[in-house]
Amino acid sequence: MYDIESFCEATSVEDAIAKLQDQTDAEIISGGSDVLIKIREGKLAGVRLVSIHNIQSLKGVSMEDDGTIVIGPGTSFSHITANTLIQKHLPMLGYAVDQVGGPQIRNIGTIGGNVCNGVTSADSASSLFAYNAVLELKGPEGIRRVPIAEFYTGPGRTVRRHEEILTAIRIGRKDYEGYGGHYIKYGKRNAMEIATLGCACLVKLTSDKKSVEEMRIAYGVAAPTPVRCRKTEEMVCGRIVNEELFEKVGKAVLLEVNPRSSWRASREFRLQLVEELAKRAMSQAVINAGGEIDA
Repeated sequence: MYDIESFCEATSVEDAIAKLQDQTDAEIISGGSDVLIKIREGKLAGVRLVSIHNIQSLKGVSMEDDGTIVIGPGTSFSHITANTLIQKHLPMLGYAVDQVGGPQIRNIGTIGGNVCNGVTSADSASSLFAYNAVLELKGPEGIRRVPIAEFYTGPGRTVRRHEEILTAIRIGRKDYEGYGGHYIKYGKRNAMEIATLGCACLVKLTSDKKSVEEMRIAYGVAAPTPVRCRKTEEMVCGRIVNEELFEKVGKAVLLEVNPRSSWRASREFRLQLVEELAKRAMSQAVINAGGEIDA
């Protein structure tokens, strides 16, 4: 069932890098929820695997002295959702990854694999875009940090080099403190479904909770890669929160996306979702930020 040429387990990040240097055609495996499917389908027949599953330094969630939250890429979705730091400071991300597959997938699948696959439908991707996440990559030449907005280069493609390991996902205090957020995943069923469209929205309100100080909105499956609607975000700043604003946001985001037709949904249907999910996600984000909606 699984055509695997070889399997070796790395004992550390440095060991994994060395093994990838030695095996230029090897693939990294951690949870394996995506890699094993590709092998079974024949897309990676005869593959050499380098496992990073048991490298403990790649697991867990912590906070640095300056408030930066550091998420280990080897952390499973279920552990992220249950983590107290995530629940307190990044609840939208915890909710988003809790939409992945079913309980079995969430128990083995890792956030690092979800990101490094490079697919626009990844449930974590749009939330990480909204949080301005920075990805830390380590390779033979050392460590480099890449803003997630610069990480994706096309469908299933990223800037990660073959010999590099994603070692951390970093989110600064200024990118989460004071925001309310909401993530909406649309699929044809409620579980075990790849997103037809995903929308993540963060809102920071003014001190009187009446107007928008800052808003970020990001999508998955609305373009070849996850995408932020930055012109819409700029348009919203300083505006009074009401239903009219949500309608304007719904129309504005349509000018910044480029969904395609697939067997899951047509481009036209996805555009309807882009508009409607923007309104719903922003409305709930405002409520989660402590605001009220003036109809």
